[in-house]
Amino acid sequence: MPQATRDGVSIYYEYERSDGDGRSPVVFLQGLGFGRWMWRWQREAVADEYDVIAPDNRGTGRSDVGLPPLVARLPGTLRGLVLLKLAGYSIGGLAADLEAVLDDAGVYDAHIVGASMGGMIAQRYALEYSRAKSLTLFCTSHGGPDAAPVPDETQEHMFDAPDGATERQVLRHRMRPAFNERFTNRNPHLIDRILEWRLEQDADDPAREAQAAAVRGFDVSDRLERLRVPTLVCHGTDDEVVPVTNARLLEEKITDSRLELVEGGSHLFFIEDADAVNDLLRSFLDEQD
Repeated sequence: MPQATRDGVSIYYEYERSDGDGRSPVVFLQGLGFGRWMWRWQREAVADEYDVIAPDNRGTGRSDVGLPPLVARLPGTLRGLVLLKLAGYSIGGLAADLEAVLDDAGVYDAHIVGASMGGMIAQRYALEYSRAKSLTLFCTSHGGPDAAPVPDETQEHMFDAPDGATERQVLRHRMRPAFNERFTNRNPHLIDRILEWRLEQDADDPAREAQAAAVRGFDVSDRLERLRVPTLVCHGTDDEVVPVTNARLLEEKITDSRLELVEGGSHLFFIEDADAVNDLLRSFLDEQD
């Protein structure tokens, strides 16, 4: 089990080798609180031609949480304030974790694919480190006052815990804004399977709140014009978590970028419309290699 260490915190990652012809590996960075399961469709789509590196974000899956022990014992509201003001993660720190992973893996350059918070990590990483060969940004934002914020109703839903709900019911409730209702109604067995993956791999509440603090503090809006990495920006037009306006802002600010919108797509459009998105991703990666 490969693991990198930064600041005494162990970051777990998977490194799957392909039968490809020496192309740069593809790194997948998942969203807030989500485990590696989120990328299973895209990983399968590129695995024949590209090596795949899939880290667990700090606080997620098999990676260490790296928070003071006292934090987990605090009441929820107080814990949230402490994480936001004092002890939460930062996107810069999560990008540094990625650099530690790629250094440990001996990777010289890589295609970085990030969704939501993972897309934020990807932007910060490409701005501050030298190994990013390309960026693919799904359902994400450059942060800052110009970005379209997560709607208040969605934020409440994502962090709400209905009274008396089981852990599984809480996860289902919090996940609802990320999918189109039509998709969840048509795929009940897949949703049940996703809930099992989430119970196994997702961050617990303290780490999830620490990641949320990192998202709230993220802003590279005034730096993206310096980014010279080829970038594919993909977004669902019906994203209820990160409004699609953010994709257009990214395209405007990143010089070498291309925007692809998935009509009617949700926040997790790359799961709902996996075949079409995988075609876009493979085509873009092939252009860079």
